[in-house]
Amino acid sequence: QVQLVESGGELVQAGGSLRLSCAASGSIKTIGTMAWYRQAPGKQRELVTSITRGGTTYYYADSVKGRFTISRDNAKNTVYLQMNSPKPEDTAVYYCNADIVQSDDYFSRSYWGQGTQVTVSS
Repeated sequence: QVQLVESGGELVQAGGSLRLSCAASGSIKTIGTMAWYRQAPGKQRELVTSITRGGTTYYYADSVKGRFTISRDNAKNTVYLQMNSPKPEDTAVYYCNADIVQSDDYFSRSYWGQGTQVTVSS
């Protein structure tokens, strides 16, 4: 089976920095696009940013442009989110998502991690 595990979420002061990681494991043939989402209490889940297998980023949410950066390491099956100058409004549970083809399969499925809590204090 395939699993995505996020790590790196913690309490951080506004203006600091933080890096989240999400590693995929299991019987994996190929990982396509990977993405970071977040959900704050009482709000809808939103797409923060995404990155293709080739390393192209087409989208950042307006609220994080210039502050957050997505990257990936295909050799490690891992995607990262670098969060610079976080603000209190960035407080949320952050989830990673990936399109993954499992070993012995020939189709892609969407997988979610369990989420990691990021809390930004003022």
